[in-house]
Amino acid sequence: MAAKDGSVSFDLWGTFDEIQENSILSYTLGDERKVRVTFQDEGEHVLVTEVFDPEHVHSEDMQRAGWQAILDSFKAYCESL
Repeated sequence: MAAKDGSVSFDLWGTFDEIQENSILSYTLGDERKVRVTFQDEGEHVLVTEVFDPEHVHSEDMQRAGWQAILDSFKAYCESL
């Protein structure tokens, strides 16, 4: 993964642990951290919630902002379809 401006980049990989269509994605990252994404149907909208184990290099706020940016991009992509 890389920032659009090229200021930061890193490898991100993992293995899916659970896949429930239209409901749950959970996976373990290469450094053993866990991520769980749930999709909750709310009629005209879908609530996407992501819970992750933080790493210990960057602040949790910085990591949260990064994950939120990914979700915001995903939302923009879905709304453009």
